[in-house]
Amino acid sequence: MRDLPQHLFDVYALSLPRGHSFGAWPPLAMWQSEDGRSYAVVMKNDRKNAFGVLAVRRRVDQVWTVLERSTDYLTFEAARRRAESFLHDSTPLPVPPDAAPRPALHDLQGRTPGSLFKLLSRPSHHVAAWLLNQTYLALPDPDDNWASDCQTSNFHTRLWEAQLLASFREQGMLVSQPHASPDFRVQNRSGDEAWIEAVTANPPTAYDHVGAPPTFAPDDPDQQYLGPAAERFAKTLGSKLQRRYDQYPHVAGKPFAIALADFHAPGSMVWSRTALFGYLYGTRIELMRASGKRIPVIHRETHLLGQSRFLAGLFADAQHQELSALVFSNACTISKFNRVGVSAGATVNDYRYVRIGIFFDRTPGALDPTPFCLDITSNEYRRLWPHGYEPWSAELEVFHNPYARLPLPRTILPEATHWFERNGETVSESPYETSILSSRTRVLHADDPMPTLKDFTDPSENSRPHNQRTL
Repeated sequence: MRDLPQHLFDVYALSLPRGHSFGAWPPLAMWQSEDGRSYAVVMKNDRKNAFGVLAVRRRVDQVWTVLERSTDYLTFEAARRRAESFLHDSTPLPVPPDAAPRPALHDLQGRTPGSLFKLLSRPSHHVAAWLLNQTYLALPDPDDNWASDCQTSNFHTRLWEAQLLASFREQGMLVSQPHASPDFRVQNRSGDEAWIEAVTANPPTAYDHVGAPPTFAPDDPDQQYLGPAAERFAKTLGSKLQRRYDQYPHVAGKPFAIALADFHAPGSMVWSRTALFGYLYGTRIELMRASGKRIPVIHRETHLLGQSRFLAGLFADAQHQELSALVFSNACTISKFNRVGVSAGATVNDYRYVRIGIFFDRTPGALDPTPFCLDITSNEYRRLWPHGYEPWSAELEVFHNPYARLPLPRTILPEATHWFERNGETVSESPYETSILSSRTRVLHADDPMPTLKDFTDPSENSRPHNQRTL
């Protein structure tokens, strides 16, 4: 048997019901079979001074299946011998009679692939392709058409579901899919639970995401907060709220949240986060000068701009108290899957991955973000994250509805940035010292020189953001 590297185990563990949470039995040592079809873990309970074993093997359709989870071995050696016994034979397991084989994500079955799925075949994106497949295999019970959707015209929706699954289980949530909708039931070890429905903001007119020139934030600040992007969010969330998932028998009495990712225009996720604040809270922020200093001035708005005149402030009153929270990320991209894998240690000898963006500046009174340009394999980049590589949940934000009938406990997603009301203002708390407000990722050849910020258009010029950490 061979040692199983931590970063690879972290991927495989996304298939466990509770992901990276092992409770009182954290992993102590890990091994894999020579062919990689099986792995085994020795765990230790320090309170009991006892050891345990977790053994897992692939099915014939590549889905991981737990063979054994046992505890109370008296010595490490006894547990190691038991773990090793599962690695001599790694014959794939059959699919259980009550389960359908998971369709292979690479098998098009005669379908014409969409341009984004085809993009995964490029050598520069093989890490993202592998990770997308692993998260797909980790889904507890995906829709029957999940693979075909991902291969063709519904790629973004499925990418978002895969990223959410990885983010939830990375945070140790028990994730299940016992019903067709909402998409996920999540629960922590304390028994707090919620239902989460995934949705994407899509364009009014379809466009080819590969090669489309990026869009930029409107020049008019009012349009940034209350313009077309806010209107698209209003339409997307409104259609979901009309379905009243909170009244489904299995959801009733439990917190309900919607998870939103934005694809309404090419590259819009880089700048549309501002519009989300405008729609959710009915506010826009204007930077004005007073006594020679710039100060943020909050303006309250009742309607979005445009002919539709949608109401602004989804969370400004109790009209939608059935929605406990909105989960959001502006980084649901193939690049995100590349960055997680490459920053964790995946081998990519021929390419360099550079992330260009803006950090939230935590300096008291700072109004402007700090630009950065970093190689994601550099120590400087890896040190941004406590466990040494980019986490799935790094950009995940949870906006809590202050009027929610059933509030979403912040313990549900402890490694996300949470927005909530405190003393009459909306503030945020993040588990990470570093917060990236927006970014783009560039893939270069390995022998290209490392670029600097001067080699790129300053992202802050495109999105004109400020330190949006309090409203």
